[in-house]
Amino acid sequence: MKYFLVLERTLLFYVIITIVYRFMGKREVGELSILDLIVSILIAELAAIAIDKYKESIFLSIIPMVALVIIQIIVAKISLKSSNVRSVVEGEPSVIINRGKVDFQSMLKQRYNLDDLLTQLRDKGIRSIEEVDYAILETSGKLSVFEKKENKIGDYPLPVILDGKIQEDVLLQIKKSKSWLEEALKEEQVEGQNVFYAFYRNQRLFLIKNETVK
Repeated sequence: MKYFLVLERTLLFYVIITIVYRFMGKREVGELSILDLIVSILIAELAAIAIDKYKESIFLSIIPMVALVIIQIIVAKISLKSSNVRSVVEGEPSVIINRGKVDFQSMLKQRYNLDDLLTQLRDKGIRSIEEVDYAILETSGKLSVFEKKENKIGDYPLPVILDGKIQEDVLLQIKKSKSWLEEALKEEQVEGQNVFYAFYRNQRLFLIKNETVK
């Protein structure tokens, strides 16, 4: 009887967790944010406790699971509308290699060492740092790499404005001032808070206006 109850709960939580993850949205394991990872660990722990303590009510685990999913969904919706919340929950990408030069300050900030960098470069079939134009450490921990191309300027599009928020660290990277950006926006007859996405590439500023603004 004991083994039957354990098996029954195992199958039940398999179904419950499958449904829970469908509600949380589709993401690969390597793309989970910190919040997603925390929720995943807690749900797995709650399921393990419920299976182990089969004599206790199953709702002692189901109720906190539901609460975690609701919290995760609410925070995800808020982060879609707020870049500040999204930055806190998911973090921000970091430029590790900028125009062929390694940014050691950025590596130190992310606690990302040279062995990590070389390992991920080798994983992408790149033999040396000298072959790389740009490398960006994404919020998922993956490294996006843009190789140098001969006889071609392959500048990576650096985000200058995200959801109306000016990325001042990017302005420093491209050696531009805030007044330069304001002048460029003035020429386009748009205010910064009404810009959904703006990026700098090949000495030019490209922008996408927020279509929700009337």
